[in-house]
Amino acid sequence: MRLRRREIIAYICDRIEGLYSAEEARTLARMAAAELSGENVMRYLIEPNEEIEIEGLESLAEDLAAGRPIQYIVGHTEFCGEEFTVREGVLIPRPETEELVMWAVEKARMAGLTEPRILDVCTGSGCIAIALKRLISTASVTAIDLSDEALAVARENRDRIGVEVEIIKDDALKGMTSIEGESFDIVVSNPPYIPLSEREAMHINVTRHEPHIALFVDDSDPLIFYREIARSARRMLREGGYLLFEIHERLADATAEMLRGEGYQDIELRRDFRQKPRMICCQHRKE
Repeated sequence: MRLRRREIIAYICDRIEGLYSAEEARTLARMAAAELSGENVMRYLIEPNEEIEIEGLESLAEDLAAGRPIQYIVGHTEFCGEEFTVREGVLIPRPETEELVMWAVEKARMAGLTEPRILDVCTGSGCIAIALKRLISTASVTAIDLSDEALAVARENRDRIGVEVEIIKDDALKGMTSIEGESFDIVVSNPPYIPLSEREAMHINVTRHEPHIALFVDDSDPLIFYREIARSARRMLREGGYLLFEIHERLADATAEMLRGEGYQDIELRRDFRQKPRMICCQHRKE
């Protein structure tokens, strides 16, 4: 099929009308079309009238119209400068999680940790663990998840990117017994934290396609993962070690209060690039 680039964008936008704002639809259409045609997205901006050969447009537009995320359609996404494989069954890495990674790197450097031991809990695609190993090459990094699908993707990303990260199946809610007795300088996690009551208000590209096990928690105990990870981390963190979480913006104060109750000190909240309180860091010190 031969079409002008602007015709390709118009076709996709017409199919996804109503799912996204006009600007979001155009941005998504350019990304999708560029992937399909194997071109840089800028070609769709600077040469919109050039006619090109493109195949698979109808199928692509159909997937997008069904709310399927572009990252699952193309099979990858960028995170901290690396290309990560993603597919159904694993959470799509978000930009705010990159900020959590950079904060962990900052803490390691400020503490003078030249060879830090790092644990990533609920690793999903492995993006946090792998990015930390890439940014701190001397670190020893372990990643944990319960989902077999997520673990398979994490191992695939580790091997393709070419870093040494230990990836283990274990349950964050059951004490992570497979690493009992090990000690770490940094524990970092982006666990499930969205109350189920918020599901109906979320976009279908999330609720229909991304794994609910990686997203949602029961409204009766929305901090369950934070509390259990914090309790396990108390046993695993070395003196002065750091615990960092990505958090729900509306549960920031409650998360901080829970961490105080668990005995953590120097609790810091940090806002993301949208100015929402989305990260928290604290230290483990002996009484």
